[in-house]
Amino acid sequence: MTRIEQSFARLTDKGEKALVGFVTAGDPDMETSLSIVSAMCENGMDILELGVPFSDPTADGPVIQRSSARALKAGMNLGRVLEMTRQIRQSSDVPIVLFSYYNPIMAYGIDAFYKDSVAAGADGVLVVDLPPEESDELTGAWAGGDFSLIRLVAPTTPEDRMQMIAGGASGFLYMVSMTGVTGSGGLDFTQIGEYVDKLKNSADVPVCVGFGISTPADVAAVSGIADGVVIGSAFERTIEENEGSADLPAIIGKQTAAYKEATRG
Repeated sequence: MTRIEQSFARLTDKGEKALVGFVTAGDPDMETSLSIVSAMCENGMDILELGVPFSDPTADGPVIQRSSARALKAGMNLGRVLEMTRQIRQSSDVPIVLFSYYNPIMAYGIDAFYKDSVAAGADGVLVVDLPPEESDELTGAWAGGDFSLIRLVAPTTPEDRMQMIAGGASGFLYMVSMTGVTGSGGLDFTQIGEYVDKLKNSADVPVCVGFGISTPADVAAVSGIADGVVIGSAFERTIEENEGSADLPAIIGKQTAAYKEATRG
């Protein structure tokens, strides 16, 4: 059983839903980012999405775009994200999913990316702009079931395509809550529930919902619908608003604990 599978099994036994947290690796710098991640893991984060900063995103809203710009300015790249993964793994068993676009992976080298990610202790990757029809190029060299490709499903995805994506899923499925970019507002929980029900009919893996979730009340509502809740822009907004503060890791830790409590029903 992989670390991701173990995490969901443990949560099911406890009657909780997964809190999946995204931060851009190296924002605002690698040392502070490591302290932030440590605070998240110590305060209930169930799965960590570690963002690979990228200069030309298509799905990220302005908050995460600015976080990528700060990390890139601090010298972050995919190699340093993997070094950060190695350092996190020395003190935490929280599953780590790398969150990237395909360009940085291609530039790094597909085979080297897989080998170095597994060696660093990462558990999977989500590649925002890689359609399932083209993913064999990436996963063809993966030796076994030790590394998951987390797949995205959008509200606009037709039902037959949902079934195709779900059929090849591993780890968990990421259901986008709305059309638009990360950090958008206007959640419709009834509609999200309908999307999740359709997806779960075809899926053998947990379904987590992300985009636009920012408050504990949002987390509680989505926890009643899905197997997990993904939060990214809300964490990055806190980092941006408290950049330079010595209390930043503690502030993020408190925010994480509040979200985690909301997953407990």
